[in-house]
Amino acid sequence: MKIALGTDHAGFDFKNQVAVLLKERGHDGHDLGAHTLDPLDDYPDYAYAVALEVASGAAERGVIVCGSGVGASVAANKVAGVRAAMCHDTYSAHQGVEHDDMNVICIGARIVGLALAQELLEAFLGASFTNEERHLRRLNKVKAIESGERQAT
Repeated sequence: MKIALGTDHAGFDFKNQVAVLLKERGHDGHDLGAHTLDPLDDYPDYAYAVALEVASGAAERGVIVCGSGVGASVAANKVAGVRAAMCHDTYSAHQGVEHDDMNVICIGARIVGLALAQELLEAFLGASFTNEERHLRRLNKVKAIESGERQAT
């Protein structure tokens, strides 16, 4: 699977370890940076780069690492077609894909160790959207909100 991968300074070393994990599992990781450790860089730059790759179809999924995972999630979700979530447990990592068609996982390098990150990635990358009617209905409502077609009820 083609995976877009990005981080800011807070997840720099962690992202490099994640890239190795992805490669070992046969995934094609596209490293969008940071490529050098810069304590003054900003997570929205890398979250945006990953989100664009996923939204355009250049990558099937995305992995963003920042200090907590929160900022990356907020920034990535600003890109139409991206459904990003911070996941620090395996249930959310697979359920977000299965029920919500999540296509970007955000991980906090200051929160999660490498062993758990490996389990999160396996759960996230091994999951597929169920296409169940109730999940499709909900996903379509999310897409309508994103496009501005849905009005408040």
